Amino acid sequence: MSGITVGTSSWADPGFVEDWYPEGLPARDRLPWYAERFEAVELNSSFYALPKREAVERWAKVTPPGFTFDIKLHRLLSRHSASLDSLPPDLRDAAETTSRGRVKLTNDLEAEMIDSLLAEVEPLSDAGKLGAFLLQLTPGFAPDRHELDELTPLLERLSPHIVAVELRHRGWVSDKRVERTLGYLSEHDAAFVCVDAPAGDHVPIMPALDAVTNDRLAYFRAHGRNTEGYMKGKTVAERFGWVYAEDELREIAGRVESLADQTQDVRTMFNNNRSADAPTAARQFRALIGQDPGPAPVEAQGRLV
Repeated sequence: MSGITVGTSSWADPGFVEDWYPEGLPARDRLPWYAERFEAVELNSSFYALPKREAVERWAKVTPPGFTFDIKLHRLLSRHSASLDSLPPDLRDAAETTSRGRVKLTNDLEAEMIDSLLAEVEPLSDAGKLGAFLLQLTPGFAPDRHELDELTPLLERLSPHIVAVELRHRGWVSDKRVERTLGYLSEHDAAFVCVDAPAGDHVPIMPALDAVTNDRLAYFRAHGRNTEGYMKGKTVAERFGWVYAEDELREIAGRVESLADQTQDVRTMFNNNRSADAPTAARQFRALIGQDPGPAPVEAQGRLV
């Protein structure tokens, strides 16, 4: 069995700050504290705005050797609605917008956004701390309106970095399309994102399909199992809040260990973000698969962090 790399989807989620970090811990010290307990993290803020190189340089410096970052691609690149002010300032003047002020994704803008992102995260790449890029597509990227080939320019421009593609329309993995979908990702060296998700056959809920489409890396995201919250929640806490039971974590462990038999690294990220749910589950998961979960949580003014 190859490696399993465990982390959470963000180290700066409001729930983390309130309920997991030691009370009074300065914001600049949260990432080093997190990195003592995990070996990887997803950068969530890059979905909303490209990171600044100065911040990235600091992240590379304050984390230990071997710690890695997976970078969530900007919402525009993942076909979500994006406002003009979410773009880098130097790209705003030339960007086209709709009558509602939403940016139109063009081939040129996509290329410029990718080049800007690569420049900003270069310190992580230079330090050997850049994991994968995560493309979390909107459910609106549906097989009856789009083709996977639309992603080819993005995948090629980010090469040789691995892009983990999270589809959020279950039609892509229906019986008649799944082979074609996985074949496309394999052909372009992209990693299919496997998920633990709520039960249900709603369009945005992906089934428990485990597949390896890149022999260097597989990707697994644990979203929790709250169907009503996932479908109707207005906030991240409402949509993804979930306390994983031990038997559920063992189920996930079995899936992840099976993936690890087929590839070099399985990036396993807990996205059940509400309060301290994600880091708690991730620590328990590390212990279940025989990894050292890192320094034990501490008590701060009567609450477990």
